[in-house]
Amino acid sequence: MNWKEIYSSRLVTAEEAVNQIQSGDHIFPMHAAGEPKYIINKLLERTDLKEITIHQGLNVGDAPYAQPEYASWITVDSVFIGKNNRKAIQDGRGEFTPLHFYALPRAIREERILCHAAMIQCTPPDENGYVNTGISCDQTRLVCEKSRVAIAQVNKEVPHVCGDTLIHVSEIDYFVEYDEDLYTIPLINSDDPIAEKIGYNISTLIKDGDTLQMGQGNVPNAILKFLADKKDLGIHTEVFSDNLIPLIEAGVVNGAKKTLNSRKIVSTFIQGTKDLYKYIDNNNMICLKPVDYTNDVAVIAQNDNMVAINSAIEVDLMGQVVADSIGNKNFSGVGGQLDFLRGAEQSKNGRPVIALPATAKGGTVSRIVAMLKPGTPVTTTRQDVHYVVTEYGVANLLGKNIRERAELLIGIAHPDFREQLRIDFDKYLKDSGVLNGMRL
Repeated sequence: MNWKEIYSSRLVTAEEAVNQIQSGDHIFPMHAAGEPKYIINKLLERTDLKEITIHQGLNVGDAPYAQPEYASWITVDSVFIGKNNRKAIQDGRGEFTPLHFYALPRAIREERILCHAAMIQCTPPDENGYVNTGISCDQTRLVCEKSRVAIAQVNKEVPHVCGDTLIHVSEIDYFVEYDEDLYTIPLINSDDPIAEKIGYNISTLIKDGDTLQMGQGNVPNAILKFLADKKDLGIHTEVFSDNLIPLIEAGVVNGAKKTLNSRKIVSTFIQGTKDLYKYIDNNNMICLKPVDYTNDVAVIAQNDNMVAINSAIEVDLMGQVVADSIGNKNFSGVGGQLDFLRGAEQSKNGRPVIALPATAKGGTVSRIVAMLKPGTPVTTTRQDVHYVVTEYGVANLLGKNIRERAELLIGIAHPDFREQLRIDFDKYLKDSGVLNGMRL
């Protein structure tokens, strides 16, 4: 049987495809903006299923299954909480699994996390019988391999993305043809003056020929404003988005000095605007790889001059970073923060960077805190933290003792909070016996 016959024999309606889902199944939809809306919505029309678990990484879609009306038969279990499943998890209708993004494939392979059904999205097959999985590489092939049933929504809107993105039609159990727009993320406004100050401060750490990892948001966008005079920058990152396109087109980002995957932009998933999806279509410079490659510390470290830039919600005066919770309330996820910070730490001339505004809630709350509240989970340990950057400057904590760290971090806190931070930390030292009560 040739590939066309295989494809034809497995082409079904969405209703026929989702009827293969059984009560008790653990389902992996495609990650992030790659989530297939049509077949997911058809699954939600089933009224006979019980105890379904939907596993997610970053959710940027509608997440209709996280709504209260599905709570009796669907549990959302996420390793990275998004805005549309956050309430379900915080209200106890869903679960949060703390896990490095790099480790998710291992957990699936070893069946620590079950995978009975994959629901992915892809292009129509090419002349050789391969579909392209488009904007989400991460664990897509793996969940198709591990699942009892792999369902693919064939969508002409999915771009052809280069890299490890091909799956033969013989490896998919059911195909459903349905064209629809992919989930998009609007362009992020980078005119925030605080973000611009942080972005400028970070840009002073970036040199010609560096390889960068950064995410999406006001600060990453702001950094790019200050890189136009750089040369030969490379990209090895987790997510690729619109913000880098102007630097690519200007020749600033060309990967010429990369020591791994020269002249390639390496990422594991893509999300952004429709223009971004057009830009990456058949663009040989873009190379998607599975997440246990892109986020492997040993792989990251093969990029000399690796600069990893990650965000935080708060940092205490010992350098402990909180990035996935507010107090003891789950808010987002660990993602690849520690993967890239450690990779940059082990890179030749690497620079791991944590960035955050000095305050929150309109300047009324300091994000640099003397100590974390009891019960607050630490995302990145103090020994993993090198550079911390706010709008007030750069603190390099590498090799610094507790007292020196506190002094440096107070120096980049908002001036209104510096004296109180000294008082609070001095009390902490005295109460805990650290440094024999040495005062700042």
